[in-house]
Parts: sequence; C-alpha cells; structure tokens
Amino acid sequence: MNAGIFQQENKLSEHSRGMMQPSCFFDALPEQGLFREGAHWRLSPEPLKLPRGIVRQLQGLGHVLASFQDACHELYLRSAAGEEHPWLARMLDAGKPRWLVEAQRSRPLRRGLPRVIRPDLMLGRGDFAVSELDSVPGGQGVTLFLSRLYARAGFPVIGGADGMLEGFRAAHPKGVLFAVSEESGDYRGETEYLARALGSPCELARAESLPMRPPGERTLYRFFELFDAGNIPHARDWIEACAAGALDMSPAPVQHIEEKIWMALFHLPGLQTTWRKLLRGAHYERLRRVIPFSWVVDPAPLPPQAALPRLGLHSWDEVAALSQKERRLVLKISGFDPAAWGARGVYIGHDMPGDEWKDALQRACADFPSRLWLLQEFRPGDIFEHPWFPEPLSDPGRVEIMKGRVRLCPYYYRQENGQTALAGCLATIAPADKKKIHGMKDAVLVPCTADGHAAQRAGK
Repeated sequence: MNAGIFQQENKLSEHSRGMMQPSCFFDALPEQGLFREGAHWRLSPEPLKLPRGIVRQLQGLGHVLASFQDACHELYLRSAAGEEHPWLARMLDAGKPRWLVEAQRSRPLRRGLPRVIRPDLMLGRGDFAVSELDSVPGGQGVTLFLSRLYARAGFPVIGGADGMLEGFRAAHPKGVLFAVSEESGDYRGETEYLARALGSPCELARAESLPMRPPGERTLYRFFELFDAGNIPHARDWIEACAAGALDMSPAPVQHIEEKIWMALFHLPGLQTTWRKLLRGAHYERLRRVIPFSWVVDPAPLPPQAALPRLGLHSWDEVAALSQKERRLVLKISGFDPAAWGARGVYIGHDMPGDEWKDALQRACADFPSRLWLLQEFRPGDIFEHPWFPEPLSDPGRVEIMKGRVRLCPYYYRQENGQTALAGCLATIAPADKKKIHGMKDAVLVPCTADGHAAQRAGK
C-alpha cells in the first residue's frame, strides 16, 4: 500500500474543489448507456490522484510508444523484403489470409500506423509496467464521459473535460464514420457517445450494414479486429481500397502491429542490436524498464547448450512442470483471434492448477506459428487504497475504501504534425484478490488527476 498516492481517509481530499455524487453520474448517463446489457462499475467520489512524477512519465510515454510502433513496422518491412531477419515476417504472417498480408505491405500503408495508442499500465511505486499495447482500443467514450463528469465537479483531470475530443479530432481532422462490428458490440454505446460529442461530420454505423464504398470523404474508423473481417461483408473491399490509397482508414489495417508478440520480440537476444539501431537510446532503455520480460512460445527444440533466457530452462515441458510458486508468469495469445481481446486468452500461471497450466502451454506450442502466443513475467502492480460509494447509492455520504490494484489506460493521439499527445487517462481499480484487471462490476473506474495540481495535455 502506498499512502503517498491514494487517499486513505473516508472523505474527499481537502484540495478538491468539488464532489462527484452518484446522482451526478446517473443524471449524465446517456440514454443508450455506455456498454451493452447495462454493464456497470463502482462509483467513486473523486478521481485517481497520481504523483506529478508519474504524470510526467505518462506525458512522455506516448512518443516512446509511437517510436516503438514505428520501429516494429520498419523491422517487419525489412524482414518481408528479405533485408533483415527474414524469419520474423514469415512468423508474423503465418495464419493470416494472403490478401491481408499483401495489404499491410502496400506502399500507401508504409506510414499506416495507429493514430490512437492505448497501453495497459500496471501501476507500481513510482513506475508502471506495460502489460499490453492496444491499437483498436475501447474506453475512449467512457474516458470522455468520466473526464467531463469529474471536471464538472471541479477536479482538474488529466487532459481536461474535452481532452479526448481534442485529441481525437487532431488525429482525424476530416471527421470519421465509426464502423462498429457485432463482435465489438459491447462498445457500441460508448462509441455512440463519442460520436455525438464529436458532432458533424462524425457518426456511427454498424459495420455489417455499410456499403462497399462508405459515403463521404471522412475517415472510416475501424472498430473491429482484423480477424473479424470475414464476418463483415465489405471489410476486405475497404482494406484493399485503403492499401491502394483510395480510402482513409483508422486504425490502418496493419495486422502485425496489433500482435502482442512484439513485446516478446523486443526482449529477444538476437534482435537487440537491431532494436538499438531502430530506437533512440533513451527510448530503448525506457522500453526495457517498462515492458516485462517476455518470450515467444516457439516449440522448436533448443541446442543442448542453450536455455530460455532468464528462465534458465531447456524446454517448454520444463516450464510446464514449474511449481505453482515458481510460475509467476502470464501466458497470452498474441492476436488475430477472438480470444485475443477483453482479458480472454490470458492464463496466469500461479492462479491455476498445474494440469491446466500444462494443457495451456501445450496448446500454445501446438498452435505455433499459425496462432502466436507469448509468455510474460507477471507484474501485478502494488496494492493501493481508493474511496468508493457502496450500494445502495441512496446514501451519498457513505464512502468505503477499496484496497486494490490499478491499471492505467492513457490515451495518446498521433497528430498530423507527427506529435503524440496525451488526451486523457482512465484508471481501473480492481479488488486486490483479482489477478486480471478490467472493467468488471467490482472495479472502480475513474479519470486521473495530478496530485494537488492541474494537469495539462502534453505533446512529445
């Protein structure tokens, strides 16, 4: 528990200029809700207060992550051209349809990198760990809604009340047509809220109902994963038009960037010289600190004298045989699969029986290379405290303290001038006994603020 970050008293911080009551939330909630089937979370009287040092790190992290994505894309293209590490592109392309592979290699998409960058950060004492990097993120509408709500109550939230709108507009100056698939339907309500807040020329449509040539000159905002393209009648037409330079799509249909496996490739010993060439020294060192050490689950036998880095083990069978105490490891599917988003396809080694752990690892090995899996060091984050309103919510003076772990989701937007701006930050505070942290009903969702000081949006 870190008393320097989170409020421990059963009251609002004295420096706060206002107070968020449960009634404020329900009065402001849009008619369509923010999630499908009335999904909800616990409410709090105040945002999450972050030390100024953490806020400064968040402000600088967007440019570092953008540079990392640039480096990943450059390395992939060099590999695909046979110039460097040709095995890498073959591995990343395995299991994907050929037309999608050809699209992401097209000349118009050589600069086709995500305009929205949202990492999942596990908060520790004075630092954080990047557990994932999402290029098709949910939560933009929710973060806007909560930022406005708490700003209206007087809290200086990171990005301000409309920072998410300003960031999104700067990254999509022509306006957007949001294409939300049925697979991503859980996020339709919050995306509709975002579209209405953006105003004309932004609107929302069902991806399955859109024509082959979407109307207007706006950017087609792809709120569907590329593995789902086969279920959307004209998705391939849009992607191939984008690859030909005839359609502006965001996020660009570059599948390899959406693979989590890059976190393991970043730590691969044989690629360290290449990463140092592609990244600025300070960015390389920062990424080494915040990306947990990870491994590609590749079943290829190792030479007798070799071992898996850091693990010191010779095979995945030995990893499967680790005791529960020894396997503080996370196994997760990399991408291009329905289980690769929403906390699905994630297995926490020390939180499951040994036979289930063994089965999961064997499945990951059998899937290679058509479905990629990575193994990652488990960094749970520290336990902190934060106030919340318990039910029934009819007594707003009743506040309890949750002991929980914190996931930060800052939203960065790539602007046309090349800068990367922090527009808002959503905190999910889940009970301490939860190993996976996501927007569950037991979690508190709040925006973030700098401790005692107004936080301004920052570019690189």
